[in-house]
Amino acid sequence: MASGEQSELIWLRPEYSGRGPRPAHSRVSIARAAVDLADRDGLDAVTMRKVAAELGAGTMSLYNYVPKKEHLFDLMLDLLAGEYDLPDQPSGDWRADLTLLANRLRTVLTRHSWATTLITHRPGLGPNGLRVTEYHLAALADTSLDGTAKMEAFAQLTGFVCQFTDWQQRATAAGDLWLSDLIRYLQTVTATGQYPHLATALAQSSTPTAPDTVFDRDLQRLLTVLVGA
Repeated sequence: MASGEQSELIWLRPEYSGRGPRPAHSRVSIARAAVDLADRDGLDAVTMRKVAAELGAGTMSLYNYVPKKEHLFDLMLDLLAGEYDLPDQPSGDWRADLTLLANRLRTVLTRHSWATTLITHRPGLGPNGLRVTEYHLAALADTSLDGTAKMEAFAQLTGFVCQFTDWQQRATAAGDLWLSDLIRYLQTVTATGQYPHLATALAQSSTPTAPDTVFDRDLQRLLTVLVGA
């Protein structure tokens, strides 16, 4: 058995396990077909059979490249990581660099709304993901955080962007009627006097602001907690 051939991690497996003529596909082309399918029909539509059909290939032949569906998801996420528009090196201002990183992730997730599910349920690091991680660590190189804290900050930053983007997409899909009903419900329950702290918080709240403003405000608060002032 070749080294890594039976590994559960696709990055430790050979790119093609079949024999015979030159492979007709690549991991990148397979991942691109799967991403296009998810963009068009949603993540649930991504099956080995449908991806093979997108490529004009037989379903069984696809297993020579991607042994199982979980590996396909890993390839899809890494392809998206390749969409991050990042400079070769951080600027030296960790807050500005991590703000840029968070906004790049938000752009990718807005473009591929299904991706938040994969990132939160099956995170992974392929070649493109390693490039993004290296940028994050380089941005924090001169801070007082140790290696564990830097990696935890990366996970927490990613989680925040995923959660915010997912919330925004769901709220947009629900429409203005959902928001108006929520406001009416909160007004009703706080009028009972059972939730005084909630009533005070709502009374002190300003009018709803644009999602971009909320995102940046919450992001800066998170960065202060994770790294410092």
